[in-house]
Amino acid sequence: MRASRLSVLAISLMLAMQVYAQSTDDASTKSTTATADKTKAKVADLGVVRVVAQRADRVSNGATNLDLDIKDTPQSISVVDSVQMRDFGANNVNDALRLTTGINVEQWETDRSNYTARGFDIENTQIDGVGMPNGWGIVTGALDSYGYDKIEVIRGANGLLTGVGNASGTINYVRKRPTNEAQGEVGITYGSWGSTREQLDYSTPFTASGSWAGRIIAVHEDDGSYLRGLDNKRDYLYGVVDGQVGDKGTLTLGYSYQKAKTNGNMWGALTYNLVDGSQIGWNRSASTGQDWTFWNTQNNDAFIEYSYALSDNWQVKATYNYQRVEEDDLLLDAYTTTGLDPRTHQGLVGWAYRGYDTTTEQMGNVSVNGHFDWLGHDQEVMFGVSSAYSNYPQYEYPIDSSEPAFGELPGFPYAGDAIPKPTWGDRTLDDTLSQHLQRVFGATRLTFTDKLKAVIGFNYADFSRNDTTSGSQSQTKLSPYGGLTYDFTDHVLGYVSYSDIFQPQDYYDVNHVYLKPTKGENYEAGVKADWFDKRLLTTLAVFDAKQKNLGTYAGMDLDTFQYYYVGEDVESKGWEFEATGKINDYVDLVLGYTHLTLDGDKTLLTTVDGRVNPWIPRNTANFLLSAHMPGYEALSFGAGGNWRDKTANLDSYTGFAVRQGAYAVYNVFAAWDVVKNVTLRANINNVADKKYIGSLYEIGYYGAPRNASVSLNWKF
Repeated sequence: MRASRLSVLAISLMLAMQVYAQSTDDASTKSTTATADKTKAKVADLGVVRVVAQRADRVSNGATNLDLDIKDTPQSISVVDSVQMRDFGANNVNDALRLTTGINVEQWETDRSNYTARGFDIENTQIDGVGMPNGWGIVTGALDSYGYDKIEVIRGANGLLTGVGNASGTINYVRKRPTNEAQGEVGITYGSWGSTREQLDYSTPFTASGSWAGRIIAVHEDDGSYLRGLDNKRDYLYGVVDGQVGDKGTLTLGYSYQKAKTNGNMWGALTYNLVDGSQIGWNRSASTGQDWTFWNTQNNDAFIEYSYALSDNWQVKATYNYQRVEEDDLLLDAYTTTGLDPRTHQGLVGWAYRGYDTTTEQMGNVSVNGHFDWLGHDQEVMFGVSSAYSNYPQYEYPIDSSEPAFGELPGFPYAGDAIPKPTWGDRTLDDTLSQHLQRVFGATRLTFTDKLKAVIGFNYADFSRNDTTSGSQSQTKLSPYGGLTYDFTDHVLGYVSYSDIFQPQDYYDVNHVYLKPTKGENYEAGVKADWFDKRLLTTLAVFDAKQKNLGTYAGMDLDTFQYYYVGEDVESKGWEFEATGKINDYVDLVLGYTHLTLDGDKTLLTTVDGRVNPWIPRNTANFLLSAHMPGYEALSFGAGGNWRDKTANLDSYTGFAVRQGAYAVYNVFAAWDVVKNVTLRANINNVADKKYIGSLYEIGYYGAPRNASVSLNWKF
């Protein structure tokens, strides 16, 4: 029923677009004798219709807020675009980020994930360069990726862009926008465990000149699962309109909505230790969830952008973003403080929870960007201010702890109806967290010679928050950014850069008081080179990332189930290599490798076998290879994969170690253009059917076994 309503809404909006476009074109026909060829000439006249030129040359400046190519940016950047996401069936953000170099997707619960880079959590994500810190770095639910044109990952401290964060990196999601030409596609997918997906993407100009245009995207997905009792449904709708206001202004308005429903989910994951500390394995379908558990989320996002050309070289841009996230959940944690009995597998204890949370964020940003001549070269400068506010009330439902869900659980694995559904009281407000972030920032790219250039910038951040249970906290920080690039040849560039950043922490000490903010520093040097007539870019970088006063797990109060932390200094050193682009007219390649070492206080930091923070793999590799068949371009195929070094962690309840050896997961696809604009695509994931634990970040559950899907797409 929800899918039908979504489809009706999408079709209605499409028809409204078409009617408006037709009426505008009819009016235009009455007022002019221009032919279709003259209309095309007008669209091509970029001086007359400013917004058309901006659409044709739309780029993201997510790394520095300057209009720099990836090669010219003195920092490591990876991009996964919509074509790669389509080819490899990456329909959600987690799967898309698994395609990028240097990023570890730690999906340690069915509905919660963390992302890490260079040994640290990524705790700041952006949409079109604007965002707020994520609480705990946790992403809840599987966000659909179909509304994004690409996803950028800027590795290392990035205070110039974000204001706050870790010395890990920043993820920037770049939304799809209207196009100059009418175009669209519809697609259907059927996959393993009865999974289905329907999607639509349509963009059209509203006027003959193209000065106003709109785009609408709609998705319905119903996922079965290899996990016992798990079912996921997701509806996604995104609409955006942009156009020209006067001769010098452009306006963009957009809104997106996602509603995701998960039933039979896990809160926490599996226990892998027996009472003697030895490690035990399970069937990959094993789950601690019950038929009555669920975790539903709803995301509402709206944004407005206005830009005005002050002159041919200077532009001012103002943006406003609104986001509201609702979470409604009924959960069961199955844990043990002793390990499991080797014969009966008893030893698990239940902890049930019912909650309802809302997070509201508002973000405003004004920036000025321009060019000027100095030293006989074109120079660029940017300056801006921003203000952001978030409010997070958290509600809970009281429950009698004598309920069976709080007692000893049956031997594992148990059935989905093994534990009776608890009875909950009325919803009450448990806590409210409000956060403010105000920033002043600026950057300039200075060209000293044809070969030597510099990027210099600063970010001043004023952060404050108030928590009804933990009190208030405020902090100001000035973060510098500096980088030099030198063109050794027309194809080879060397760079060095320094950046730092601070991050207010969501970690509490033993007295339930927030830890002081952590400070991250990133030193980086590298070489970027383009090959094959600039079709392939390679980056080799060495880095030294330091995180001071980083919240480190120190224990748990089993009476309140509250973790507590201490601040420690951690240093990550290593190197990265990435090659991305086209080898020839037929073959596209992404090849990445990251090596790092972590060092810190081994008396307080979590260690296994002498390794600090052992859940972080010290070596990771990824590749994507896709190709069209020479002589028959209707056929395309590809393969991709990820390899992770060995990892380990300590169970936070028992203190027993869980270890996992190195492993790789490979995926393949093949696509055939049956007729023009109609494509049949088949994907197989985990081709080798590798059995592995998806994450040891918080000790999770098994990854999916071999699975397949078939999709049919029609472009019009």
